[in-house]
Amino acid sequence: MAIGATIHTFDVQLSDVDRGVYEELTLKVAQHPSETAQFMVTRVLALCLEHEEGIGFGDGLSGGDEPAVLARDLTGALTAWIEIGAPEAERVHRGSMAADRTAVYTHRDPDKVAGRWVGKRIHRAEDVRLVSFDPGFVEAVADAVTRRTSMSVSRTEGTLYVEVNGTSLMSEVHERTAG
Repeated sequence: MAIGATIHTFDVQLSDVDRGVYEELTLKVAQHPSETAQFMVTRVLALCLEHEEGIGFGDGLSGGDEPAVLARDLTGALTAWIEIGAPEAERVHRGSMAADRTAVYTHRDPDKVAGRWVGKRIHRAEDVRLVSFDPGFVEAVADAVTRRTSMSVSRTEGTLYVEVNGTSLMSEVHERTAG
């Protein structure tokens, strides 16, 4: 019998001063059996830091054609394609062609992630953002996560402050382009 997904609930107080986004979110996150805690936390952080109307988790983890996080406008048109981890250049290329805005959030070494894309075709590579955090940050957040997690996520002047179940952490938000 196959192991099912583990459901996590995140109650998030989001305060993104850099973008002027202030929300209270309750996220039901299905952690696929093959998904690491770090990958799941990166998905949650990406959804928070990219938060806009119409954003949600895609079916990317179950082998679908959608990314891990996406946003659609009121007509259903794809407006943001957000990958997690270390996606292949072909997948980033497809996302950049499909949406106005494309980003990759990684919990891995961003130099290695970007290095895999060198010489490969990525549509509008200069507009694709590769976002990462300080070493050890995502792992520390993942260590504090439980099945029911209370979390505050604040970004101001490029610094991310996260309090998760009483543990306070911070990291710079590092951004570069794929091109």
